[in-house]
Amino acid sequence: MIELLVKVLASYLIGSVVGSLVVGRLRGGVDIRTLGSGNAGGTNALRTQGKAFAFWVILIDVAKGWVAARVIATLVVPGMPAAVPELREWLPAVCAAAAIVGHVYPAWHGFRGGKGVATLAGALAGVAPTLLVPVLLTWLSAVALFGFVSLASILAAVLLPVYALLFDTQPREPLVAFGAFVAAIVLFTHRSNLARIRAGSEPRARRLWLFGPGR
Repeated sequence: MIELLVKVLASYLIGSVVGSLVVGRLRGGVDIRTLGSGNAGGTNALRTQGKAFAFWVILIDVAKGWVAARVIATLVVPGMPAAVPELREWLPAVCAAAAIVGHVYPAWHGFRGGKGVATLAGALAGVAPTLLVPVLLTWLSAVALFGFVSLASILAAVLLPVYALLFDTQPREPLVAFGAFVAAIVLFTHRSNLARIRAGSEPRARRLWLFGPGR
């Protein structure tokens, strides 16, 4: 149990390193939470600061999810009592979830972070890389059909536990539970986007949308 608690805390703290806020400080104190949609994620970074800024933001946010799920979860710490086997198989999924929570509610940045999608991608690459393919295909297909990045993120997250069941990826129970958690948190963090979609005020990704004019 000690191993689980320590690694979950470490994953949460590394998840709390929000890429846009780190890059913003290095770029002269830019806080994108005061710009655009007010979100600290990659999409708002791209819209308000440009491609180079957004690239580093996404790289940091993806990397910390992978580090939590693949490195922290499997790290052998000398002198630390190891968790029982039943708990150890849950470590990658729980550490991945903790990193996402850290991104959404970062301890280092006043508990105001992003929406967790980029960190989810990195965490999924660490927990079950085979599931990353159908999730990314779902995201790309949804953006192309509907034009909304937010809706695509929601659909990809909601279908993650379904893919975990269909692909029978092991360990099955931790991955299905992780998928259900991800679906819930992504729905929650995108509730304002859903409201704007219903109101007709949500911007579309016109370069990726099949039915929209390019610009």
